[in-house]
Amino acid sequence: MKISAIEFSFSYTFNTIIKNSNQKMKSKLEASTTIFHTMTELANKHEAINLSQGFPGFNPDKRLLNMVSDFVHGENNQYAPMSGVPELRASISKKIEKYNGRKIHTDNEITVTDGATEALFSVIMTVVHPGDEVIVFDPAYDNYEPAVILAGGITKHVPLIKSQENPDYHIDWQILKESINKKTKLIILNFPHNPTGAILCENDLDELAEVLNKNDIYLMSDEVYEHIVFDGNRHHSLACHDDLWSRSFVISSFGKTFHATGWKIGYCIAPKKLTDEMRLIHQWSCYSVVTPIQLAIAKFMHTYPEYIDTLSDFYESKRDLFCSLLEKSNFNFRPSAGSFYQLLDYSQISKEKDVIFAEKLTKEIGVASIPISVFYGNPPNEQKLRFCFAKDDSVIEEAAKRLCSL
Repeated sequence: MKISAIEFSFSYTFNTIIKNSNQKMKSKLEASTTIFHTMTELANKHEAINLSQGFPGFNPDKRLLNMVSDFVHGENNQYAPMSGVPELRASISKKIEKYNGRKIHTDNEITVTDGATEALFSVIMTVVHPGDEVIVFDPAYDNYEPAVILAGGITKHVPLIKSQENPDYHIDWQILKESINKKTKLIILNFPHNPTGAILCENDLDELAEVLNKNDIYLMSDEVYEHIVFDGNRHHSLACHDDLWSRSFVISSFGKTFHATGWKIGYCIAPKKLTDEMRLIHQWSCYSVVTPIQLAIAKFMHTYPEYIDTLSDFYESKRDLFCSLLEKSNFNFRPSAGSFYQLLDYSQISKEKDVIFAEKLTKEIGVASIPISVFYGNPPNEQKLRFCFAKDDSVIEEAAKRLCSL
């Protein structure tokens, strides 16, 4: 496979970057405001419980906060290396080997990024060129398509499906095969999945490798919820699979893992040849990431390696609390398999479109959510909302009480 980073110039204007996009997509990008901003603003205006935007309602571990304070007050407040401080890259490498069984080179295969969002953007800008097609699985996190548009690419929406045999959202491998053509450059995966909570099984990795066996296609795997998987299941990273790893950019986030989304620290791991190209974009999009917090996270991971193992149980208890309180409500749902989101089907309550119903709930009962139609290229006719349960139990209880009044 041959890869070459997109030429980057500060003289590019917004319209120049997207001139290769069709007018419909250009208008969509220019006019749209992310649904997360919209619903959070609405929640603030109406003093609603905000279960829309995906951020924890509690602080990081106090031990980690104390470490951050120590490093801030030390002599650690200047630029970090472009690829990340060596201590954090070493901690990431140990984590990947422990959970995914792969030894990652700390200098050549790990890049610390300005949150997972910057990593996603840098990878897309690296791989995608004008006219290239990028496959996303709907419902898809809404950050992907704007970056594809900015790169001049075309987003191809492939739906995740459910069946009687498998009621969870999953990839239909035949549909994926039929969606691939000579223009397909990148496939974006996101498991544990936002917004459905779906996860991959080990067999899925083999199926994906078989589909790509004769195709020159790259993979970008958004795995920010990798340590939040429920019911005794485990996360299957693309980094676990030899055939997939050779073509993959795997992205994760310390914001989700350490309850600190405001710190905006993520990372991208990839084979050296892919990392080299991705860094050509990363060095211009942000260059380096906040130094003292990188050092604190590295020390925390080294000092308390058992912390990560507590996350699944911690969030599973919150999922179970939320779902148990809604058992006698008029919502239909299947408990989430991963992430900290729960989908609720309100079709027995209203046939209103989800955007309208989400706004109505925020204004009338004071609970904000995300309508999942915004995650689709072509939304199906269904009534579903996404709720974030990464909140204190008292907040979950009050939100569930209000939802049960419907």
